[in-house]
Amino acid sequence: MVESLLSVLAILNKVLVAGIAITAFSLLLYALTFNLRDRVARAFAVILSCVTVITVADVLASTAGNLGETSMWLHFQWIGTALLPAAYLHFSDALLAAAGRPSRGRRRFAVQAMYFASAILIYEATLTENLVRRVAVSAGAPYLQAGPYFWIVLIYFTLLLGWTAVNLVRAYRRLQTSTSRRRMTYLLVASAAPAMAAFPFLLILGGGANLHPLFFWVIRLVTNALVAALLVMMAYATAYFGVTYSDRVVKGRIFQWLLRGPVVAVAILAVTVLLGELVRSIGIPNSRTVPLAMVATLLMLQFAITLFREPLERLLFYGSAADRGDLRRLQMLEERLLTHSDMQQFLETLLAGVCDLLSVPAAFVIELDPDGKAAYRVGVGPADLLPIQAGSSSLPRPEEIVLVPDAGELFRWGDYWILPLHSPGGSQMLGMLGVRPGDARGPLTDEELERLGRLAERAAQALEDRRLQAEVFASVDRLVPEVDRIQRLSAAARYGQATLLAAPNNGLPPGVDLLQWVRDALTHYWGGPKLTQSPLLQLRVVQEQSQSRNGNEVNALRAVLKEAIERVRPEGERRFTTEWLLYNILEMKFLEGRRVRDIATHLAVSEADLYRKQRVALEEVSRVIADMERQSSDRATDYEVVG
Repeated sequence: MVESLLSVLAILNKVLVAGIAITAFSLLLYALTFNLRDRVARAFAVILSCVTVITVADVLASTAGNLGETSMWLHFQWIGTALLPAAYLHFSDALLAAAGRPSRGRRRFAVQAMYFASAILIYEATLTENLVRRVAVSAGAPYLQAGPYFWIVLIYFTLLLGWTAVNLVRAYRRLQTSTSRRRMTYLLVASAAPAMAAFPFLLILGGGANLHPLFFWVIRLVTNALVAALLVMMAYATAYFGVTYSDRVVKGRIFQWLLRGPVVAVAILAVTVLLGELVRSIGIPNSRTVPLAMVATLLMLQFAITLFREPLERLLFYGSAADRGDLRRLQMLEERLLTHSDMQQFLETLLAGVCDLLSVPAAFVIELDPDGKAAYRVGVGPADLLPIQAGSSSLPRPEEIVLVPDAGELFRWGDYWILPLHSPGGSQMLGMLGVRPGDARGPLTDEELERLGRLAERAAQALEDRRLQAEVFASVDRLVPEVDRIQRLSAAARYGQATLLAAPNNGLPPGVDLLQWVRDALTHYWGGPKLTQSPLLQLRVVQEQSQSRNGNEVNALRAVLKEAIERVRPEGERRFTTEWLLYNILEMKFLEGRRVRDIATHLAVSEADLYRKQRVALEEVSRVIADMERQSSDRATDYEVVG
């Protein structure tokens, strides 16, 4: 009975250690995907890499077929074990810097020195017997016996983990807000997880585990379960570093990542291992029920996640009922969004119904913009029967239309019948619906006029929805840059840098972002979302320009970009010399929209060299825009002082 229980506990422990490896690797991918630019996240990624190496080697060593393979994996495990203390110190240094206490060089040098010391320990542990020696087995668990200088490892671990704890406490004390303190508390508690997973306890216990094997396996099982939970808690607290998204977005993203990654993988692994052991114990080796159970588990978990993830996220992360209602409305807008393709498909279907109803060969819809110009056209039928191919000049002029008697608002325009499309309130004309009757087509009956009117109402409603959507998107375009700025300030002040909130709001982003924003805006210089939704729209200099352009911020940004490029222009007449290379690249690539190959040929440079010079040119434009913004801020400050 005891032997069976020990066997079950050993199997469960293997599954749990494999689960830790899966979770650590999944969280490592998360860190590498979403917030790798942040130093805290990079240091945490090193810790996760160490934990992944340690746990994977542990699983492979415990399932190895002979002592030689076991020894290889246990020595490989020491790569992660030796690196982990230095990674801890690296993490605590980055965390202390994020809390407003950056290193003056000493801590950073200490981190580098500890990584070098870890490299020495790796060499000693894997290629000599000074730290660890041959393989031994205690209570069914393999381990490497301690070498003559293993005490150095104990001192190294103790000193660095103690130093890390001091740094974490110092970072905690620098925090002011309750939220940041709460998350730092999570880090303080959860930071024990990697050490618990890495420290070679069996080297200290030696054969002592044989005295109480049941107690040993229960303690190890509980410890590994605690490690898994604390590792997730540590990843959660670290996920907020280096991101500018709201807490709700961060929580939902890591929640979904854990559900679709570690939860599914560990569940399938557990079903595979446990069911495999069960069928072998009852004498049915290689049973086909194991792969079937794996597939069923995968499908059922994916079904459950798809069904319950969003309700759980709304319940756990979306705050009050009012917040959940606001977010639900935004989700409904996304789900019911009337895209260009949706509009095209709907109107084509409606026009096909018009052709069937009236027995006519062609029909069309023309949408009018607020200025009365044709903004959107769609038609069905032969192209030579449609007037909408010739551009805006094909719109009927008042002197060309004739009211059809006894047909309501139906007009005749040459060979076409035209029905105006009004907004639901009737206050504005949104467009017109036209048909091309056949030669044998007689006057419309009352029933046909009534049904045509209903179809026209539906077409008008679609055009009205499209116009309302355009207004919503315009509001979003104005809102997003401001919300993005608030989130950036909130993220920067999240861990002890609240003084940034009182810094002058001159609209200047960090240099790298400014370069990227300038590149994006110039890429869509003549129109596109990277221009119309550019964060550069919020610069003070752009706002000043927009005042002289009737509030048109996009044209103002285009003017600022053009002025910045002109400031890069050398004096004198334009030439195609080295002095003029940067300006010529900017003008030909972004203002004239020429292809890279044509520009390279015209300027007699290679494409690779052209891309390098283009970056230099964009950096120069970014510098000019930064100077323009500073000058604009100085003018505003002077005005405020004088006023």
